[in-house]
Amino acid sequence: MYKIDCRQRNRPYPLGVTTTEFGYTYFSVVMKNGHDCGIILYDKAGKETRIPFSGQNKYGSIYSIAVKDLDIRRYSYNFYDGECVFTDPYAKLLHGHEKWGMGSSLLRGGFLQPDYDWQGDKPLKTPYEESILYCLNIRGFTKHRSSGVAHKGTFRGLTEKIPYLKELGITAVELMPVYEFDELESRKERRPSGSSQPPRTMEEARRRLTERPNEETEKEEERDCQAADKLNCWGYTEGYYFAPKSAFAADKDTVKEFKDMVKELHRNQIEVIMQFYFPESVKMGMIWDVMEYWVLEYHIDGFHLKGEHIPLQGLATEPLLTDTKLFYYDFPYGQIYGGNEFPNYRNLANYNDDYMYTIRSFLKGDGGMVGKFLDLQRRNPSYCGTVNYITNYYGFSLMDMVSYEKKHNEENGEGNRDGSDYNVTWNCGAEGVSRKKSILELRKKQMKNGLSMLFLAQGTPLLYSGDEFGNTRYGNNNPYCQDNDTGWVKWNMGAIGKELFSYVKELIVLRKSHPVLHNRKELKILDDMGCGYPDLSYHGEEAWRVDFSASSRFAGVMYCGFYARNAKEEEDNFFYIAYNMHWIPHSFALPKLPRGMKWRLFADTGRPQGAVEEADALGTQEKPLQTQVGARTIQIYMSKQEGGACRNPRRKPGRNAF
Repeated sequence: MYKIDCRQRNRPYPLGVTTTEFGYTYFSVVMKNGHDCGIILYDKAGKETRIPFSGQNKYGSIYSIAVKDLDIRRYSYNFYDGECVFTDPYAKLLHGHEKWGMGSSLLRGGFLQPDYDWQGDKPLKTPYEESILYCLNIRGFTKHRSSGVAHKGTFRGLTEKIPYLKELGITAVELMPVYEFDELESRKERRPSGSSQPPRTMEEARRRLTERPNEETEKEEERDCQAADKLNCWGYTEGYYFAPKSAFAADKDTVKEFKDMVKELHRNQIEVIMQFYFPESVKMGMIWDVMEYWVLEYHIDGFHLKGEHIPLQGLATEPLLTDTKLFYYDFPYGQIYGGNEFPNYRNLANYNDDYMYTIRSFLKGDGGMVGKFLDLQRRNPSYCGTVNYITNYYGFSLMDMVSYEKKHNEENGEGNRDGSDYNVTWNCGAEGVSRKKSILELRKKQMKNGLSMLFLAQGTPLLYSGDEFGNTRYGNNNPYCQDNDTGWVKWNMGAIGKELFSYVKELIVLRKSHPVLHNRKELKILDDMGCGYPDLSYHGEEAWRVDFSASSRFAGVMYCGFYARNAKEEEDNFFYIAYNMHWIPHSFALPKLPRGMKWRLFADTGRPQGAVEEADALGTQEKPLQTQVGARTIQIYMSKQEGGACRNPRRKPGRNAF
């Protein structure tokens, strides 16, 4: 039988429940009123036992107590503060949300078993320049019948998909919220923003700040309002941040299943990045505690922080987190890194939509985008990472990005008012599903173009799950409540999907194999080595000249292989990428290569075949290649070394480079 040990020194921190190997269980909680307050223990039969706090165990607003020999396998708990009974916001495990879509009126905190064997596991610390990120929703990723896993929509389902992730070349998964949240949202709960739901993304939150609901909008929302609950499949709401979501577990032991998933991903050299959304109501101290807890308890490799009131400077300078990746749309780097200070390990990264909307504009042929496109393709600061993506969980999927110009969110039940109206997309000539061969071919080429830009940029690429084979969400650009085919990844690839998947794999292999395509430092567009070539150069119809005018929609980019070395200390190849997003063909002049090298056409998105394939060698040092690049097409060229040629520019630099 347990007993209260008044002689044991109580611990105000850490908050929540802590069990020690000496048989003590410490309870610590912040009380709002602090009158007649304490712990409620529930046994398996539902019987309640109350343990009151005493004034001698009070530290500020924190009450704590030590319980000796409590059999944590028999009990769950809550706290009471006068008439108010509440669930511990620091609960490490939650009972009552085990079944998806079946909420409980009585949530209870649970106790962790302290004996998990990590078998030497630890976070991976993969550098940003070596990373390939993959964002997914745990339930939507494997819930569809075509997923081929035994445990659909769960942490174990993701574990079953590890061979697929390895085949694709992924080095890190970014998980949409997997902490405990209430997926049931009543349509009768109206917010003053004029929307029936809390914002699902930072972009939506910012948009709502500038909106005022008019009388007609409020009337329409009232007509749409229904008594039934609908599901929030994404979880961008305040939750129980210390507990993994039990409805995402196939087994009863949610904590073990989550840790098993992390450990198995790490065994396969795949990092785990978690998203956390913190609204204004969450205290900064709790945010700090959450980050530290998941690193220590679950070996998490990084966090994508979402919210406006986050202690960014404190988290970025916290010694415990210096090896942990932190994503945010923009950090106050001037406050974090004073003077010329730079981190030994780049753990901070910018994660915003600037790249996505620029790429989409350039991809669909908007004028005046060449300069910004080239700048973002190069961006890779020394003090932080840059996460690049052309699609994400919000907005259109990759297939929908080339198939729709307007959102089609009617099934969300909000009169198609939810989701962004700013998509920067082009449907290639027909809205939605089309059987016209020319349109389908153009859409396939545009997807390849977008993916080529993503994986040939210097920043860290991120794929959203299913985009690698053209998963569609039927034009819904905000399927947060679609727990069905619309919101799930559908794994039954058609011919276009298989071709796209093959192309993505080859792009990832190409990127990983050539360090010049993913440098540690930002390229300067200068010849620092005195080898006759800058590290990066821009070209057009004439070598070394690019058209930056508003009417220009094409540019050539050359990476000098002398500025990058592989693991064997061998110099890399030269690369030339011809980007033509104009609706007419253009001629490109490839620069002369050092003596003993020639250009080889490696890929052409205008070709009908699927995988990247090498073509015949083209061009020589003496006679530069003039190539015709088709409308809305990208060509990738790689240098080929002739036998006996010297690669070391310090001994024998290339001549007549310009």
